[in-house]
Amino acid sequence: MAVTLRVENVPEEVAARLEERARKSRRSLQGELLRILEKAVAEEEQLTPGQVLEKVRSLKLKTPAESAAFIRQDRDAH
Repeated sequence: MAVTLRVENVPEEVAARLEERARKSRRSLQGELLRILEKAVAEEEQLTPGQVLEKVRSLKLKTPAESAAFIRQDRDAH
């Protein structure tokens, strides 16, 4: 069953860029937004263990305390 999502307070510049992207892709704005969401979810699911390790290394954490602080900051942001 499909779910209806709603995005409010989209800046005009972002909306214009999305509309242009949809036009270039020959999709409706709704279709383009759905494609963007599908791609974002698919990319997240397809990370290999090596990619995860690379992403973690790119954070340049040096101690377990730094790792814990980073995780805590991320959790607090959501």
